[in-house]
Amino acid sequence: MNYDPQPIDTSNVQLADDLLQLTEILAENAHDVWARQRLSDGWTWGETRDDTVKHHPCLVPYDQLNDSEKQYDRNAALETLKLILARGYQIVPPS
Repeated sequence: MNYDPQPIDTSNVQLADDLLQLTEILAENAHDVWARQRLSDGWTWGETRDDTVKHHPCLVPYDQLNDSEKQYDRNAALETLKLILARGYQIVPPS
């Protein structure tokens, strides 16, 4: 299989400060959704990832993740917000 990912180019989309702050909330929520699913599938925390016994070192609260793991979640959140705007949608903060 030859997979060539081609995400939509969002390089020209700039996020306002309030949306940049929303990125961190979305990143933490994405981690919590992922962790909840893993836990419900029988995974538990383990010092190293082991698919056989379902151990994963990232089954910790978001604020305990290392910076590279947090950045992975932030990038996904950031690109999602940018894609929403690139497709013409508007994100309006609550009044």
